Amino acid sequence: MSKKLYYDSAYIREWETTISRVVEREDGYYVILEETAFYPHGGGQPCDEGRINGVPVLDVISEDENVLHKVASPLGEGVLTCEVDWQRRFDHMQQHSGQHLLSAVCRDLYQAMTVSFHLGTEYATIDVEQPELSLAQLAAIENEVNQQIYKNRAISSYFVTEEELAKLPLVKQPKVTENIRIVEIQDVEYNACGGTHVSSTGEIGMIKLLKAEKQKGNTRIYFKCGYRALQEFNDSQKILAALSIKFNTGKDEIIDRVEKWELETKQLQAELTQLKEENDTYMVNELLTHREGNLIARVFENKSMKDLQNLAGKLAILSDCPVLLATIAENKVVLANNSEALSCGAFFKANLAAYQGKGGGSDKIAQAGFGTWDDTAAFLEHTKDQLRVR
Repeated sequence: MSKKLYYDSAYIREWETTISRVVEREDGYYVILEETAFYPHGGGQPCDEGRINGVPVLDVISEDENVLHKVASPLGEGVLTCEVDWQRRFDHMQQHSGQHLLSAVCRDLYQAMTVSFHLGTEYATIDVEQPELSLAQLAAIENEVNQQIYKNRAISSYFVTEEELAKLPLVKQPKVTENIRIVEIQDVEYNACGGTHVSSTGEIGMIKLLKAEKQKGNTRIYFKCGYRALQEFNDSQKILAALSIKFNTGKDEIIDRVEKWELETKQLQAELTQLKEENDTYMVNELLTHREGNLIARVFENKSMKDLQNLAGKLAILSDCPVLLATIAENKVVLANNSEALSCGAFFKANLAAYQGKGGGSDKIAQAGFGTWDDTAAFLEHTKDQLRVR
């Protein structure tokens, strides 16, 4: 069994040790060390990473009191130099200690007990036993949890016996009955936990709540602590600065400018829609009077597929002949027909493959796209020839 140095101190970054056992498995090469400060997966906290004799540690797992280290390649014999990825370790310490403090505040303010915790690479979450938390409640939680950080309360961890455990006001009883480790936040709570933590609440830095959402009758709170929260602030500042330049205004007026921009966009969209309707009416009349025999056909430079479908549908209703439209910009074709003499979807299904086209549709209207304009044009000519024969 390895001596778990992370229980002695979460601040151990480097140490020397030897291999007690090598384990080779289908998924890789594992070693068990005499002493290890690499924390394995557990309690919602991801494992540590780092190096052993310069070889990357890919994964760390716990099995039967042993800690197994998956390494990128076999290690040599003798004394090994081990190094924990401190940036990753300290980040996990900040997030995990922040979670304990946040859970305690949720419990004390709104009797919202934490039922699960997840520490991800981008953010952390807790699920609390409340169907909903208002914005005002979340603001109160965030304010109080940061007040507790500023008080710089001591955080300590230690093992207790069952007798000692019975005397502690635990948040909830542990599932194990031996090797019970307590994480205590001074004057806040006692919690059974095996994770790595900072030594005082001040080292959490700050906690920023990101959002909350309903989750199976509970509420899931997304948050960031410490350097993650600082990075979130910096990223937000970059976005605000960019928007401020974009709209040529101060950050306090950005929302007003965006709302004004949205209103102007809606007005322009309404005008554009009206103009398109007028243009379609003109185009419908022109195409109806310039048929190619028993076929209405036209190639457009820049119309979208949606515009083609809308125009073809109008023409098919007003005409007794097939409507064939194409757009060069998108290499797409639409075929519409309002009579029972032709099924547009069936025609496309029978003929598209020969021209590397993909698409389909109903009896009344079908659409297809092509990789090149040459294929599109060839399909158009083939379709015209076939429809003129009918």
